[in-house]
Amino acid sequence: MATAALSATDTHQAGVERYRWLILLGLITAAVMEVLDTTIVNVALPQMAGNLGATSTEIAWVSTSYILANVVVLPMTAFFTETFGRKNYLTFSIILFIVASFLCGTSTSLGELVFFRLLQGAGGAALLSTAQATLRQIFPREEQGIVQAIFLLGIIVAPTIGPTLGGWITDNYAWAWCFFINVPIGIVSMFLVTTFLHDPPEQQRRSGPVDWLGIGLLIAGVGSLQYVLEEGNAHDWFNDAIIVWLSIVAAASLVGLLWWQLSARNTHPVIQLKVLRNRQLSASIFLFVVLGFGLFGGAILFPLFTQSLLGFTPTETGLAMLPGGLMTALTALVCGALLNGKKPIADPRVLILVGISLMLWSMWDLGHLTTAAGEADARWALIIRGAALGMLFTPINNVAFGSLKPHEAQQASGLINLSRQLGGSFGIAVLGTYLTRHTQIHRADLVQNVYAGNPAFEQRFQGLVAAMQAQGASLLDAQRRAYAMIEGSLNKQAAMLAYNDSWMLILICFLVVVPAVFLLRRPSGGGGAVDAH
Repeated sequence: MATAALSATDTHQAGVERYRWLILLGLITAAVMEVLDTTIVNVALPQMAGNLGATSTEIAWVSTSYILANVVVLPMTAFFTETFGRKNYLTFSIILFIVASFLCGTSTSLGELVFFRLLQGAGGAALLSTAQATLRQIFPREEQGIVQAIFLLGIIVAPTIGPTLGGWITDNYAWAWCFFINVPIGIVSMFLVTTFLHDPPEQQRRSGPVDWLGIGLLIAGVGSLQYVLEEGNAHDWFNDAIIVWLSIVAAASLVGLLWWQLSARNTHPVIQLKVLRNRQLSASIFLFVVLGFGLFGGAILFPLFTQSLLGFTPTETGLAMLPGGLMTALTALVCGALLNGKKPIADPRVLILVGISLMLWSMWDLGHLTTAAGEADARWALIIRGAALGMLFTPINNVAFGSLKPHEAQQASGLINLSRQLGGSFGIAVLGTYLTRHTQIHRADLVQNVYAGNPAFEQRFQGLVAAMQAQGASLLDAQRRAYAMIEGSLNKQAAMLAYNDSWMLILICFLVVVPAVFLLRRPSGGGGAVDAH
């Protein structure tokens, strides 16, 4: 019997070593598909609203529902993996994502689309968390640098190319193709995973009672928090009763969840929070929150800036962001190569500090643009930002997983991806509110200079009136149009100053987290994988 078990283990290990790069391809394909769907639909929302008869507020639920389901399921991916098996859970999640994508594309009402997006988001959680943990388990530690860098390309680059692809599809085809595009990609991923990925013969399934209380608190806490972050700005935050009540529910549920998961009475917690005792992991998660803030916040800010102030089309905006995405891919791979092997060439902590420095540089440049700026003015700042993201995600990921035992990778991966996603939600919520408030503040300051008797105002006003009268306009009409032009110019300048402030806020956030880098230790080399020793 022992000989048979040993033979099964040897056969499994040989299969893993032979096919693990094909497994990597299947998992990357799934991850790209999942992350791409967080941004690809954003530029198509107006077209969806028109076709489905929805308001701009209602159609926003197409994005909100996806992220809502995603963040709720992410912390539970370790529980599902241990309960149903790694291969079964991944395969089910990919199939769910494919079917939900097809149904999203065939939806004829807003309710259908939002429901199928919920299913999409639930299926997508494993395509990030379980997929990343699987790579930690099938590749030896000395190869983790380059392997994780390749995997992270999808997570980092997809949000950048999403608007480009979504804009192109929207301009040339129907919005449904933003979802149909997932079907062939998902089929390829499912074939590779089901064909080449297998659970180790000695892997044991989770047994014992289900932590229903923990699951309930998790859904209530994380779900309420995500809703507050997504909808708070649109509902003027705590002036809205629903936002207030959900904030209370989120706070109470998350505190209760933390207590219950660490309680000695809970023998089978749905989330193994004990992994956070690892200082490397805890510091890395903190850094990932800020990275999510900068990545998703910046991905929202720049399109708003170019389309509202510079008059870019969605496709032009996407193309402007593309060089930064390519730079992210390049630097992520370079960092992966530097961190690969039993004796890595570079110290990940040094790379992280260089990445933060580059991010500060790019935010400073973006924070000093003017209303006369064009794509060329922002190009280098976006390229530097792209390089910074590649030099941050790969080394932080290397440090986070480098000090963990392979069997802890699944739970850690769920928490890491959750932290990045919540950081992005905080970024979008905070920066959206910050931008609105600071636009109002700057407009109030600028309006104080618009009055009769101000030499600068009089010179501009009289010059506009004279120019319009020269074109044949009456004095009254010329004055009315001159006021309108000055009002438009004032609003544009106020918005420009608010965007500058928002970029500088991201800069401050990255500056504040620098001390966390010094809590990290350089990962020790060596160490095999779970599936292939």
